[in-house]
Amino acid sequence: MRLKLALAMIVLAAAAAPAAIAKTVNCKNTGSFARWLDDFRREAATKGISRRTISAALDGMTLDPGVIARDRRQGFFAQSFLSFSGKLASKNRIYNGKRRLKQHAAVFARFERKYGVSPAVITAFWALESDFGVGMGKLPVLRSLATLAYDCRRGPMFREELLAALRIIDKGDLRPSDMIGSWAGELGQTQFLPTHYWNHAVDGDGDGRRNLMKSVPDIIASTANFISHLGWRRGEPWLQEVRIPQSLKWDQADLAIQHPRAQWAAWGVRRVDGRPLPNDRLAASLLLPMGRHGPAFLAYPNFQIYLKWNQSL
Repeated sequence: MRLKLALAMIVLAAAAAPAAIAKTVNCKNTGSFARWLDDFRREAATKGISRRTISAALDGMTLDPGVIARDRRQGFFAQSFLSFSGKLASKNRIYNGKRRLKQHAAVFARFERKYGVSPAVITAFWALESDFGVGMGKLPVLRSLATLAYDCRRGPMFREELLAALRIIDKGDLRPSDMIGSWAGELGQTQFLPTHYWNHAVDGDGDGRRNLMKSVPDIIASTANFISHLGWRRGEPWLQEVRIPQSLKWDQADLAIQHPRAQWAAWGVRRVDGRPLPNDRLAASLLLPMGRHGPAFLAYPNFQIYLKWNQSL
């Protein structure tokens, strides 16, 4: 299980490692935030959200210029795969992940049976998204969402996220004061956007609320449910470290190119311990995060779930 957990964390590092540079923003905000907020309050009421919730969530709301600045700030990764993955899949994270796997084994087993997602995979997301709740963010999420919904860059998207946050409050899952998180509006120990929280959070402990801030069964069940929704294929692998021959056709090492495992085996690709690959039709892509002289992995269809998770946030 330790190897599976470490590999899952490295997968997430590989999925996050490509350079990501924000596009130049040419739009300009017009109109006052107060007027925009009045319009939004009316819209929320027409969508069936109670006036009590609207008042509790939005009374006294102000714009956060720092959130807009962070959303527009250009950023990039300039680290090697080994450096970046080493930080994400640190010994401390793997140790804490092993503790959670043991401590909550029965809960993991229950929701693995229901959703088909490996405990190691759930734990990897949990570790890397918030360090098991240590790094959920410290900003008032409702203010961040309102700011981003007002801003011209991604206003329509975050308008829906703010509406979803109000629905979460209206349902009784969380209170406005519970909604402390990231500048981008993500909530809970596996950092769900409010629309994902609303649509995919699960009451795993049976208390009638879906609390991804504190309830471990809710966190495990909800993360498994969301991964399943993204298309996780029960019982299939996600990544496998392999040995590759120097005679390999290097132009085939591309996540956009898939071949059956039998074909990779025919080209001389073997398990990392030297044993042959299964001679089957399971599709796989060859991943070389450091080029032909670095570690090599076969990425299976479940690997795409890690990419979809990142794209969804």
